[in-house]
Amino acid sequence: MTPRATPPVRHAFRRRLLLGSWLLCGLVIVARAVMVQVIQGPYWERIAAAQQRETLEVPASRGSILDRNGNSLASTHERFLVGVAPRELREDTRRDVTALLARELSLDSRKTRSLQDPKTKWVVAPGRFTAQVAERLRGIRGVHLDRELERFYPHPALARGVLGTIRDGTGAGGIEGGFEEHLRGVPGQEIQSRDSGGNPIDGQSLLVTPPTRGGDVVLTLDRDLQEIAHEALTIAIQKTGARGGDLIVSNPRTGEILSLVSIVDGNPTALSAINAPYEPGSTLKPFTVAGILLHQVATFGDSVDGENGRWRGPGRTLTDVHPYGTITLADALRVSSNIGVAKMAQGLSPRQQFEILRDFGFGSPTGIEIPGEASGTLSPPRKWSLLSPASLAIGYEVNVTPIQMVMAYGALANGGKLMEPRLVKELRDPQGRTTFRSEPRVIRQVIPPSMAQEITRVLVDVVADGTGTQAQLAAFTVAGKSGTSRAHSGTGYADGYYASFVSYFPVENPQLVVFVKLDRPQGAYYGGATAAPVTRATMEAVLAAPQPPIDREALASLTRQQPRTSPLPGAQFVSSTPSSPSPVRPPRTLNQSETGALVPEVSGLSPRQAVRRLHALGFRVLLEAPGTVVGTRPPAHTSLAPGDTVRIVCRKQGNG
Repeated sequence: MTPRATPPVRHAFRRRLLLGSWLLCGLVIVARAVMVQVIQGPYWERIAAAQQRETLEVPASRGSILDRNGNSLASTHERFLVGVAPRELREDTRRDVTALLARELSLDSRKTRSLQDPKTKWVVAPGRFTAQVAERLRGIRGVHLDRELERFYPHPALARGVLGTIRDGTGAGGIEGGFEEHLRGVPGQEIQSRDSGGNPIDGQSLLVTPPTRGGDVVLTLDRDLQEIAHEALTIAIQKTGARGGDLIVSNPRTGEILSLVSIVDGNPTALSAINAPYEPGSTLKPFTVAGILLHQVATFGDSVDGENGRWRGPGRTLTDVHPYGTITLADALRVSSNIGVAKMAQGLSPRQQFEILRDFGFGSPTGIEIPGEASGTLSPPRKWSLLSPASLAIGYEVNVTPIQMVMAYGALANGGKLMEPRLVKELRDPQGRTTFRSEPRVIRQVIPPSMAQEITRVLVDVVADGTGTQAQLAAFTVAGKSGTSRAHSGTGYADGYYASFVSYFPVENPQLVVFVKLDRPQGAYYGGATAAPVTRATMEAVLAAPQPPIDREALASLTRQQPRTSPLPGAQFVSSTPSSPSPVRPPRTLNQSETGALVPEVSGLSPRQAVRRLHALGFRVLLEAPGTVVGTRPPAHTSLAPGDTVRIVCRKQGNG
């Protein structure tokens, strides 16, 4: 039986269907290709470019902070992280590259061996490396460099509160925060090539826009003087067991802050000199006395009853450490009599008493160029109580900051002009050109120059024969005032005291104002006993510095304090009660025969130590060049009078 044949029509239909399917698929593929390559081509090109190239921000180097002499206090260093992918190293150069990396990156033997193992995926070199090291490694296949900018403080303990810090790339506090816009610079842009896995291809980057470095800030601070002040305050805190303290040195003629140190609980980054007000106590008395003189309530020669050390005044009872009978206004200030000053101040109206303190700058920010300055507290008369006038007269019921006190004493030193404090000397652009230079600015003339000189003469006696004798300099005349006040915790008086001393020298032509405050010293807590010696140590060290911010020629032209041709107004007094203890002594001038001394042996000491030892004995010192001290002219053991000049002989140190 013959099999039935398949109808040819059915086979033809299948072939046509299969052919149509192929044609349709081909058309779809062609259409899709046209869609992707022609219509969507630019879009996919952008996607591919985004995957293969990435636009990155290039951080800008932050500007530097410099001291008045151009010494760096804060700068930015370029550093590099180095990572190595051993699998990417070429086999023919692996040994040489491994040796180079081990030498340049100081790798230990374990990491060096891992570089030779192609199975190791990634090796990170410990630490950060300089641009010079990175340049020597750049372009080596398998070596990847990651650039970082590191803020560097060459003297970490000096002026850190003033300088501030960097947090998340932004300045915080101090100069870093206050001048963020000037210091930070402008970031640049670069395009980085990447492989199919999205990993950067080292050496294939294009810098599109270079970063612009930030500008520099030049401060009025003197690095050496800052170091001197920091050392003096640190030693004083350790010696007295104080919780902390502040030390400020300024130029009273220009308002420049030459040194500013605050330490709280061992922390040198504090800024209590600017943001922590305190009750000043007796250091405020010269300004009360200025009001008394200005409004002609009394003269320095006028007398007041000292009440033998205890007086029941309006609203409160005042006491003196030493009881006095009749006492002049000059002696009341010299021996720091609470009763004498407060009773004299009764002649001031509340408005007059308020205005004299306000005009000296208390109760208002000074305008120093650091964020967070406190204004202190000086309440207007309408808020006073019955006891406020007496309290204010002796430095209570008023809160001041150390920087306010420095500027106020600067006004006494410079002839009555309250100056604006200057901490920033210049601003410079990235090319080093000066774009801003600060100039001395007088806020107001508070008292006449003659009155400032009168008060200064009494403050000289405070140091010569009053409560501040431990601040004396043998070769120069110092004016100053001590203060002791109860510490305040915010809710009331706490255990302990603030001991302070403010001074300026040389009196004939004041160049420096020095403020010292100790927070709750243990044992002896009076300002004259604890803070005044710090003042003297600071001034001696400044005089011994190789390049101090003072006019040496002006100092050399001065003579030691000469005998007065006429006594200070009010220097003599007569006690009104025969039983009055210890009358106030008039100032006396030391006789050279009483204070003559032998030139000490200073060979082998540092120049600074030698100068301090000679200054302590009252000699003037000439130091021509640094080096090792080998002797003096005249030689050791020669008898000289105070004020005579001793030349320090140094042997220059070699270069090798």
